[in-house]
Amino acid sequence: MILDPILDMFRGKAVTIPPLDGAFRPNTRLDDAPAFAELTEPDNLLVADGRLLASSGNAVHVIAAGAEPFVVETFPSSVTALAMSPSGELTVGLESGKLLIASREVSLPADIGCVTALAYAGDGTLWLANGSAEFWPSQWAADLMKKGASGSLWKRDPAGGAFRKVAGDIAFPYGLHTLGSDVLVSESWRHQLVRFDGATGNRSTVLTHLPGYPARLAPASDGGAWLTLFAPRNRLIEFVLQETTYRQDMIDQVPPAYWIAPALASNRSFLEPLQCGGIRTMGIHKPWSPSRSYGLVVRLDQKLQPRFSLHSRANGSRHGICSVVEKGGQLFIASRGGDCILAVDLAMGGF
Repeated sequence: MILDPILDMFRGKAVTIPPLDGAFRPNTRLDDAPAFAELTEPDNLLVADGRLLASSGNAVHVIAAGAEPFVVETFPSSVTALAMSPSGELTVGLESGKLLIASREVSLPADIGCVTALAYAGDGTLWLANGSAEFWPSQWAADLMKKGASGSLWKRDPAGGAFRKVAGDIAFPYGLHTLGSDVLVSESWRHQLVRFDGATGNRSTVLTHLPGYPARLAPASDGGAWLTLFAPRNRLIEFVLQETTYRQDMIDQVPPAYWIAPALASNRSFLEPLQCGGIRTMGIHKPWSPSRSYGLVVRLDQKLQPRFSLHSRANGSRHGICSVVEKGGQLFIASRGGDCILAVDLAMGGF
């Protein structure tokens, strides 16, 4: 209603979040899935030359069944994005804001310093998501707590040359999925997927009111897509985001690990918020309790609408899902909070 902003001054503003229902109905499929490999905070997954690659810290590993992950390349800073060009060139974004293609540094505009996602179109166009103009990728929680919307979308033509800015005012773009000449972007802080026209930069919302913070996207074998959500929304965090003075005091006085903010993993320290009352009763962590971390992967159909999802609930351990990839009839899932890569057989999963 047009009067709601005025009435909220007197009655207070309701804090609501979308329910986990329908295609988002909770299950334990991520916690039930076998661990394909153990790896510290695996972030980006990529299939290259038939091999499964995974980034962890400043290294890229090859992941194979029955073998320990082994390092194929290391970098000066943490890897924040991976992509493979149609011609087979490994493209790597780093925490330092640098971009490497086939191990050669590519010149970037001064406005790019937070590379969160990379994606190649079929014609060789390279899309780049710049998460924030103020923070590094690892400082995503600070960008959220400051209600940042300084992210931007860039592209480079197949022939090479300089990157061109396609759109700005994006609240932490974290995932990219090419759609012909257009691109689908996961806009984390606005909990939505947005389609951008590759020529004009015009945007249209595809999916909104998501129950968590969307991260990276990956193509599905039938033309749809996989969407990861790295953390859940909850009422306390939504409330804190409305309280400017409290939020600023928290940023100034409390270490970031203990902010009332989303997390990739939780329940590891007695200093963390959200531990008592409705969270844990008689030593049992309730699976339906509000949580700072969660594990969630969503299958999108060819119309980019949710069909089903895979969960690691509040009492689970496979949280902080930031990347997935399909390979050989299996879905590989990187759990940063669970320090592992999972494998789900798509043919036998009952999906």
